[in-house]
Amino acid sequence: MNSFQDSDRKIGVGVIGASPANPGWAVAAHIPAIQALPDFELAAVSTSRAETARMAGEAFGVPAFDHHAGLIAHPGVDLVVVAVKVPDHRRLIDDALAAGKMVFSEWPLGRSLSEASKLAARAKSAGVRTFVGLQGRYAPAVQHAKTLIASGAIGDVLATTLVGSGIAWGGITDRAHAYMFDAGNGATTLSVPTMHALDALSFVLGEIESVSAATAVRRPHVRVIDDGSMLNVNAADQVAIAARLNSGAIASIFFRGGVSRGQNLHWEINGSEGDIVFTSAIGNLQVADLMLSMGTGDQAGVQAVSLPEHYARAPGGLSGELGANVLRAYSAIARDLRAGTHEAPDFSHAVNRHRLIDAIEASSATSQVVRTIP
Repeated sequence: MNSFQDSDRKIGVGVIGASPANPGWAVAAHIPAIQALPDFELAAVSTSRAETARMAGEAFGVPAFDHHAGLIAHPGVDLVVVAVKVPDHRRLIDDALAAGKMVFSEWPLGRSLSEASKLAARAKSAGVRTFVGLQGRYAPAVQHAKTLIASGAIGDVLATTLVGSGIAWGGITDRAHAYMFDAGNGATTLSVPTMHALDALSFVLGEIESVSAATAVRRPHVRVIDDGSMLNVNAADQVAIAARLNSGAIASIFFRGGVSRGQNLHWEINGSEGDIVFTSAIGNLQVADLMLSMGTGDQAGVQAVSLPEHYARAPGGLSGELGANVLRAYSAIARDLRAGTHEAPDFSHAVNRHRLIDAIEASSATSQVVRTIP
């Protein structure tokens, strides 16, 4: 039994990457979620500089450190949140695991399948709980679609089509995000928006059995707005995937870097008795305010679906704000720690998603169908 099972003791959280000087995802989503939920308390924060640590301490009213080691060692920190750039994940997570602390890492877990596998093995050896930020599955529309399909509302699922825009990876960038255009850093159109969407797709429809994919760098140079310089690009900004699910259903997934002047997210699930459609003005499914529609039987089109009241009563309610699914993910983590369950995505789950990335890249490189299940 973990120390929080059948206990009402608050879970102390330390957030690495909580600089208020250049607020990132930690400040925008993680800290508000921690502060909103009664199971957690913000115990400490850390940044990479003394000045930003001082600012963070003043902003959040908790001990603040200019090096992650101080946060990890803090006795009030039970769960270490790693919300920094992907290339820094392994070092920070290794240090947290060595201290026996639970870890919640933003997605992707590592720069590669190899890194992710080593981190998962290290966590298993340390015997600590881990979690990974694949929060798209917690959107009420995604949860309800899974329920509708399981109930037989659209009959047997025949196929699904998902088209999205990655927002980043367009024709311009700022210097802070320039690292995402280097595939070696592990934060690409494929690894971030595509995989967030595929995780939600697999949550609703079941795992992907095999893929045939094509990826391309169609913008080999992008402009850095800070100084007007040009940046060489080797991370694919166009990702096309044809897949077969374990159920036998066929899937077609396409993600582009940047944004479209048309639809930035359109996901259809086609069944023998009806169709489900998700749409959003934002292409990143994990932060999108999703509109859920469905049509069945003799209906000529789809109509908006009203979500049941229990979604409105749950943490996050029906909010479609950018950080709402992160709050819902923390709520799921609390349920797991209180009940001793393992429902929230963990490092082992992250390894399976990294394995899917490798399969997609291998298929694109060889023009062959690649099985995704070892």
